[in-house]
Amino acid sequence: MRPAVPQNLKRRILKDSLRKNEQRDTAFRRIIRSVPKGKVSTYGKIAAAAGYPLYHRAVARLLRNAPLQGLPWQRIVGAGGEIKLRGEAAAEQRLRLEIEGVKFRGRRIDMKIYEHPLRSWETLK
Repeated sequence: MRPAVPQNLKRRILKDSLRKNEQRDTAFRRIIRSVPKGKVSTYGKIAAAAGYPLYHRAVARLLRNAPLQGLPWQRIVGAGGEIKLRGEAAAEQRLRLEIEGVKFRGRRIDMKIYEHPLRSWETLK
């Protein structure tokens, strides 16, 4: 079980994650690009591997707002292997993953099979 994060720290991280930070976003992009076809990772694991643990919302914001420029956005899912997008975007993400060979059990991906083990941001420079 993860230790509780103090409420004021949560607020500060949330506020900071909304600010534009090109260095952080570049690190996120580098890690996202390292996820190969047929594998997935989570918003939280991308953030941690990029050196920004607890910044999973910043990863989601980047994928939602930034030009994707060849980023394999479909390979990033919520914790537990669930697609967090809604409507047509969720259907497109699922279809793209299925085309890459990722199989679903109901609404979830079996992370033991399809999760890509990420390397630390230090090794991807």
